Amino acid sequence: MTARTIPDQPTFANESERVVWTRVRDALPGDAILLANVRLVDEEKDHEADLIALLPGVGAVVLEVKGGGVWFEKGKWWQGSGGTKRRIHPVEQASKSKYAVRSYIESDPRWGSRGRIAWAHGVVTPYSPFGPDFAAPDCPRWALHDKNDLDVITERLEANAKSGGQGSRPPTHDDIELIHEILLGRGETSYDYNAEAQERKARADRLTVEQLALLKVTRLLHRVEIRGGAGTGKTVLALAQAKELTAGMHERKPQRVALVCYSVGLAQFMQRQVETWPRHQRPAFVGTYEDFGHLLGAPAGDYDNSDWWERKLPVVMAGLAADLPEDKRFDAFVIDEAQDFADSWWNPIVASLRDEEDGGLYVYSDENQRIFARFGRPPVPLVPLVLDDNLRNTKQIHEAFAPLAPTRMTARGSEGPVVSFLPSDDPFDTADEAIDILIEAGWSHGNIALLATGSRHQEHLNLLDHLGLQGYWRTLWEDDVFYGHVLGFKGLERPAVVLCVNEDAPRERSRERLYVGMSRATDQLIVVGNPKVVAEIGGPEVAKRLGISPSVLSQT
Repeated sequence: MTARTIPDQPTFANESERVVWTRVRDALPGDAILLANVRLVDEEKDHEADLIALLPGVGAVVLEVKGGGVWFEKGKWWQGSGGTKRRIHPVEQASKSKYAVRSYIESDPRWGSRGRIAWAHGVVTPYSPFGPDFAAPDCPRWALHDKNDLDVITERLEANAKSGGQGSRPPTHDDIELIHEILLGRGETSYDYNAEAQERKARADRLTVEQLALLKVTRLLHRVEIRGGAGTGKTVLALAQAKELTAGMHERKPQRVALVCYSVGLAQFMQRQVETWPRHQRPAFVGTYEDFGHLLGAPAGDYDNSDWWERKLPVVMAGLAADLPEDKRFDAFVIDEAQDFADSWWNPIVASLRDEEDGGLYVYSDENQRIFARFGRPPVPLVPLVLDDNLRNTKQIHEAFAPLAPTRMTARGSEGPVVSFLPSDDPFDTADEAIDILIEAGWSHGNIALLATGSRHQEHLNLLDHLGLQGYWRTLWEDDVFYGHVLGFKGLERPAVVLCVNEDAPRERSRERLYVGMSRATDQLIVVGNPKVVAEIGGPEVAKRLGISPSVLSQT
């Protein structure tokens, strides 16, 4: 049995080191450990031990290997090759490496009170012979192992360890194992999905900054609709648009701007972003359409009363907008997720402009994220512009939901984990298990969201009951798993998403819900649901990309 080697198959700088490593490995007993290329840094310098032989019951020997022609002349060591020679210091290298390794081992808390074991150093010249009577002040013959000594290298290393380590005890098997463990380092960390997600986000942020050039191109346009699929950076552009209009960038005069969206979660996200800007760049208003109604003076309504939202509230808001004093009107509106707005919702917005004919209207939309039964369009003509680069999702996630997107997009995100599909007849139960899988894999709680397409998760309902709507959405910024629904998560994202397709059968706008849900994950996506239902909702292309078997597809 040969010695255990660390690493199993080292990479060597030259063939001499490989030859010596092979001969020593094959010669040493199975309870010995042979380490190669051990690097250490201390206050003095960087050290590298070519080989370290750990011999239970004997000692530890640090070896410096010198290939080619090596000789000792007039008190100096020389190495020659190709007709040239150079001065070398093999004994000094071996000695300093030994002391560096020994000091590192003994200073480790795990070594504790074990005391000093026998440490020695030596030089190996696999191609150069030295006579039996050789001796140098810094290198006795027992510390030098030449080409003729390799056949008895085990005996020589044992003698090297005993002679060089006199006065110290021989190491036990436990000592040898602990030395190996200490040389592996301490405070080990594992692969971090969160760190990789942060790197991908930084790249996506850089790409989005490049896309901001679009705003300069449109600086002479004051009524624009920017359309783009999921991950194209619409919300980032909407925020930048509001900032630039407010601050008067790109040859514009500073304007009074309102930044409006539909969902509470997206509004809170935008408010948090705006709060970090200098005051002169902050829009006059940032919030939901309902918040804008309150700004005008409209009363609060019942969230479950669609008649109030679709008919009564817009009429009330339009009347209030007509009476706004000049200093309370707006020069421009920036509307994000505009596909959620009904026809009637646009009238109060246009009526709140200082100039209804030429006032700014910048609309960001994605028709395939129209998951409410509203089909509104602004009552004024808009210049359409299209975003077709997906910057936010990994290529794997983009590929999975691409058949659901309104237009063909170019995936410019990074590579990431594969998209997983977990078949289940109890989607919430399986989704909870998927959350545990993500946490066990190393994802932090604050990077995970569980989103439902059908009924809400019980934890979602509990949070709404205890915290109210605004308080519930504030949990999105906490370091915990977020439980949500695709209806409210448009424009938002988390690195890791478990999408729970908890519908018994396809229904109106199920396809749009699936599209929204799948695209909310930037890095890791797990889809859970009944395979037949998911295949019926997403169609054969999405089903194939999720790995749903052809037998299920044949049933749809």
